[in-house]
Amino acid sequence: MTAEAVNALHEAMCEAMVNGDVAELDSILAEEFTLTHMTGYVQSKSEWLDDIETGQMRYHRMETVEATFNPEGTVPGLTARTLTDATIWGARGTWRLTLSSWFEPHGDGWVIARTVASTW
Repeated sequence: MTAEAVNALHEAMCEAMVNGDVAELDSILAEEFTLTHMTGYVQSKSEWLDDIETGQMRYHRMETVEATFNPEGTVPGLTARTLTDATIWGARGTWRLTLSSWFEPHGDGWVIARTVASTW
């Protein structure tokens, strides 16, 4: 997997989050995908997509400030620093998030297997 392919998946995820496009997210996330929030809460793919669909989580704007591809290890990874303007469970803010994502092969392409959010 190339750095370009990883970056493209990251950007597709960010765009789908801002657009509230759960169908697109469903297509680029692994079935067993989990999102670990900056609070440490680990959320399943189905719960996260449901929260986006119902408006419990609304992403207004995401800007990737810096992204680093890590091809080493058993699966490729990407660490991206973002400025994320979102309303999460009723609280709106702009968070400086580091999104660390790992990828896995799926069919002829790749999907995002796991993302961990922390602050920077």
